Amino acid sequence: MIHLKRKNASLKFHLRNGTSHPQSNSDMEECNVYFEVPIFNSTELEEATNNFAASNELGDGGFGTVYYGKIRDGREVAVKRLYERNYRRVKQFMNEVEILTRLQHKNLVSLYGCTSRHSRELLLVYEYISNGTVADHIHGQLANSSTTLPWKIRMGIAIETATALAYLHASDTVHRDVKTNNILLDKNFGVKVADFGLSRLFPNDVSHISTAPQGTPGYVDPEYHRCYQLTEKSDVYSFGVVLIELVSSKPAVDISRERDEINLADFAINKIQKCMFGELMDPNLGFESDSGINRMMTSVAELAFLCLQQDKETRPPMDEVLEELKAIACNENAADIFAYADEDEGVLAPSPSHYDDSQLLKNMQLTHSPVSVTQKWGSSGSSAPVVDG
Repeated sequence: MIHLKRKNASLKFHLRNGTSHPQSNSDMEECNVYFEVPIFNSTELEEATNNFAASNELGDGGFGTVYYGKIRDGREVAVKRLYERNYRRVKQFMNEVEILTRLQHKNLVSLYGCTSRHSRELLLVYEYISNGTVADHIHGQLANSSTTLPWKIRMGIAIETATALAYLHASDTVHRDVKTNNILLDKNFGVKVADFGLSRLFPNDVSHISTAPQGTPGYVDPEYHRCYQLTEKSDVYSFGVVLIELVSSKPAVDISRERDEINLADFAINKIQKCMFGELMDPNLGFESDSGINRMMTSVAELAFLCLQQDKETRPPMDEVLEELKAIACNENAADIFAYADEDEGVLAPSPSHYDDSQLLKNMQLTHSPVSVTQKWGSSGSSAPVVDG
């Protein structure tokens, strides 16, 4: 159980005259201010969402449904309505409030307020992001071959998402549900990472969190699924899936694919190990027609391959993933991520001076799991020892 600290818990929140209407005594009950976040009453949010009308529904997740609304001061909002009022949901609700209030970043969704934990419903009020999700644009309801989200925008999405995750990790916070449905886009295709409903804060004295498995199929760290251990490298794995989605325009799970390739991560690993990049990439992005795009997409796929390593210790930390993406975007060679020889694994990679994207993995020995890259990332990938148990 995470014990959240209340700041000035005895302070009472009073609605401003300009945003309050005559209400019943139950609606006018006094509420605490949680972490200096304004408290909304349920009646105002019911009004804002047209009583949570189905036509206002924006999305549905593991912990709640999100509705579009317009509150009394004119702001457009997204209201997250948690499914149940049980102990687990209340704890999750308060955890999300604490995290979103403490963390401020241009690529994280902003929290406007919430209802009191004593109100009849647990509701979170976020800024409304108008342009849908990355999933919508690359393989969902907004995807269209004639208006494919161009590679330049996808590269920007990758960098901004990595920036947000690197910020979270530097703040000792793990997202726990990184996926394209949780990456929102504004009208300029700027990234807003959303849904901290599965987040947990790292205690200061341990390097992992043991709990029941949660997350989304196709994105869940396989090591976490086996061991019930969560570290920042679980987010790195999930982000690797996001990178593959960006280069392929394929969903994370597709039951129409071959059985051992239903998960996009497995599909990508197979194609990258065999250097069959053309069978992985979305042909509408210029992979075949533009040599610069070809190079960048190949480099991003190779970086994703590292993020998808089965052994979490061989995955790069998010800050290094971010720097690699920036280097790729600047048309610089990826920083010799494969420039070493691992004799035990039989990996033979070219030196930086002879870097050849098309030949990068030709000499890689195929294994039952992705090839280990411990010499590059094992020494710097973990800031603290892993505690088993």
